[in-house]
Amino acid sequence: MKQQSSRNTWLKAAGIGAAVAAVALWANRRGSYDLRGKVVLITGGSRGLGLVLARQAAAEGARVAICARDTDELERARKELLTEGTEILTLARDLSDEAEVRTMVAEVRNELGPIDVLINNAGIITGGPLEHMDVRDYQESMDIHFWAALHAMYAVLPDMKRRRGGRIINIASVGGKVSVPHLAPYCASKFALVGLSEGFRAELLRYGVYVTTVCPGLMRTGSPRQAIVKGQHLLEFAWFMVADSLPVLTVSAEYAARQVWNAARRGDAELILGMPAKIISLLHGIAPGTVANMLSMVNRALPGTTGEIGDERRRGFESESPVTKSWLTTLTRKAEKENNELNNHSPYPA
Repeated sequence: MKQQSSRNTWLKAAGIGAAVAAVALWANRRGSYDLRGKVVLITGGSRGLGLVLARQAAAEGARVAICARDTDELERARKELLTEGTEILTLARDLSDEAEVRTMVAEVRNELGPIDVLINNAGIITGGPLEHMDVRDYQESMDIHFWAALHAMYAVLPDMKRRRGGRIINIASVGGKVSVPHLAPYCASKFALVGLSEGFRAELLRYGVYVTTVCPGLMRTGSPRQAIVKGQHLLEFAWFMVADSLPVLTVSAEYAARQVWNAARRGDAELILGMPAKIISLLHGIAPGTVANMLSMVNRALPGTTGEIGDERRRGFESESPVTKSWLTTLTRKAEKENNELNNHSPYPA
């Protein structure tokens, strides 16, 4: 009997293992959409996740255009991407300006051809207590995450619909599914992007245009130093930087980019990146009120408000402390060097 029980236990474990492996293989399948020769436009492509996405597209033979505000960042990214031996176009643009978005798309079309793949990746993140946020923080987040994405999609759609084919990937966030304390402007604008992206998906499938909404959790892209922090600046940056560096709770930028491209090739409607992001999104879908109450308890553990100095906007690299320079942030420091994040000036006005 004991031998039979042991055999049954082993068979159950093997069955579970096989099921997990099958799910993993299914989730990681590549899809048949070939990037070779395709024209790919990536906003915010000079550093972080955008740059990693550009690397992978260039390695597969795509003709890649990247845009950002910072010309020095763009030039460093261009030199790196040229080593892949494909066509690279860099464009310095302010995506909060509709005219600049439309002229950017027109220039890509003129230089490389009609855009086959648009990735709306440009982002801005402002962290701090609600009491220190103002309308400007919300406006800037909406300008980059919602309006820039909308203008870019409208600009590329005539060609995509005419050819009855194309891919649009909108890099949103788990913060567009579940609103996280101390990130109100960021989450509000990412919620708007998720709704926009899902609406476009539903209406564009009939033209052969596949819109994919990507909702990453924490990623090790090296970007925290570019974040805007308010409130108790050193403490705000410390918790954000450390959380962004934890190996179990975060995914690497390279892994995230591979998953994004696989989802785009398959034409998936949605991709949630990272197990913590998947779990909290699932729980929020089942019991949103309970999750909101749980997050209110998390909020009590975060840095509190301070005086008028807390209204001041500082970049992450201006808010360093012994904690952010410690071994706790090793993985993010590594990602900073790898992903062109080590500039100490802001592309946004103070």
